[in-house]
Amino acid sequence: MTRRDALLASALAGLARPLAAQGQSEAFASRPIRLVVPFPAGGISDVLARAVADALTPRLGQPVVIDNRPGAGGNLGAEFVARATPDGYTLLAAGPP
Repeated sequence: MTRRDALLASALAGLARPLAAQGQSEAFASRPIRLVVPFPAGGISDVLARAVADALTPRLGQPVVIDNRPGAGGNLGAEFVARATPDGYTLLAAGPP
């Protein structure tokens, strides 16, 4: 397993855990899912989020849309997700501090 595969696997596991914890039935993914990246497009966070989105889309049967919201060191994107409806359709791509 390459380092890239390990990073992708850990990112998928980190995103899948909150989805499973909600106890949602198969009807969960009934519309597109927004994955907010709080950094500019083209950076490592964006590239990794796009790889995760590509892997999640066929599994969920819905598109996972990347939404880059850079600014304030990631706080603008995090605030956007915090204010979103808590239905599991808006996720934050965040890394360790």
